[in-house]
Amino acid sequence: MAKPKTSEIIVGLDIGTTKIACIAGEVTEDGVDIIGIGTAPSKGLRRGYVVNIDATVASIQQAVDEAENMAGCEITTVYAAISGAHVRGLNSNGIVAVKDKEVREADIARVIEQARAVNIPMDREVLHVLPQQYVVDDCDGIRDPLGMAGVRLEAKVHIVTTLCASAQNVIKCANRCNLQVTDIVLESLASSQAVLEDDEKELGVAVIDIGGGTCDLMVYADGAIVHTSVLPLGGGHITNDIATVLRTPLDQAEKLKRKYGAASRGFVTDGERMEVQSSGGRPPRMLPRSELVEVIEPRVEEIFEHVKKELLRSGYFDSLAAGLVLTGGATSMEGISEVAERVLGLPTRRGAPTRIGGLVDVVRSPSYATGVGLVMFGANQGKMVQLPSRDMDRPGMFKRAWSRLAEMF
Repeated sequence: MAKPKTSEIIVGLDIGTTKIACIAGEVTEDGVDIIGIGTAPSKGLRRGYVVNIDATVASIQQAVDEAENMAGCEITTVYAAISGAHVRGLNSNGIVAVKDKEVREADIARVIEQARAVNIPMDREVLHVLPQQYVVDDCDGIRDPLGMAGVRLEAKVHIVTTLCASAQNVIKCANRCNLQVTDIVLESLASSQAVLEDDEKELGVAVIDIGGGTCDLMVYADGAIVHTSVLPLGGGHITNDIATVLRTPLDQAEKLKRKYGAASRGFVTDGERMEVQSSGGRPPRMLPRSELVEVIEPRVEEIFEHVKKELLRSGYFDSLAAGLVLTGGATSMEGISEVAERVLGLPTRRGAPTRIGGLVDVVRSPSYATGVGLVMFGANQGKMVQLPSRDMDRPGMFKRAWSRLAEMF
């Protein structure tokens, strides 16, 4: 009798400023099927930084438990996302001599190691080394030089660095939930895995992931990542403005933004009204919806003004033939794509996860782009994690216990 095949499960843990999402995906022959989703309010982060470990651990545990119950498996290993203004990106290159006049894997490894040998402060660490292109002798624009003839190999790469303490805090929070972190992935890199098409990467595109506390920016040109940055602006700033101007508690301001919010006055009709809760036990008020939009629109314009300045500073603004792709929870408002097109003068679309199966209707939202992207990143890396089912067979449990006992002796 054939043994049942163990499923290959990859889990992504998106630790955001406003929410924590845990996404479990099963690797299939056709790609990835989403089988479990768990979300919880994030109460221990501010602008991408962990500021309260206990609160973060409690939120992670809540999201993981929910995903476990839906997927019917025990989660022990995850890919975790990281963001924050501490993230830096830079381009570098390395050159080595080809030993046998034919490029081998050892030569590629040496040239990548040479390219990543850059001076960074002691409190920072390299998060990603992303190859852009290779040059063999005088032939450039090579994606995979393996097996090519030549005597000189050059690699151009994009390096992403982060604060050591921030990465360690993410790992510490996961470990306290009995989770092992397979890899830490930049949020914008994970989101781009889920929402971008290959032709957009070739033409040149910018992914703008607007979360609760940060705005992650990643630029592709000629199919490779050429620029990354994180701006300390997000949907939380919009919520704060609503709470201040309309004199309502923060949690009520967030509900108003989600239910009635729009990024442009053109999406509001005359006569629309909404109920606004007052602070201090005062009675609620009925206000025109236009007053809410008048608070949101200037802040959204400000975010895109900062994005435009960053793109101009990077030098790749004129290379974005495919325009912009917006993702993240704060981009769910009506009219945000139109505001981005007006401010930046580039074609814009809203990005949601694609090329997945399973619970497609649930995760097809910009707010789940990072979590789904983490699962796709893990599948592309080929580091599948095998998770035992909750209803484990009794003989299997005794066999594992006996093996551990044997190892002790």
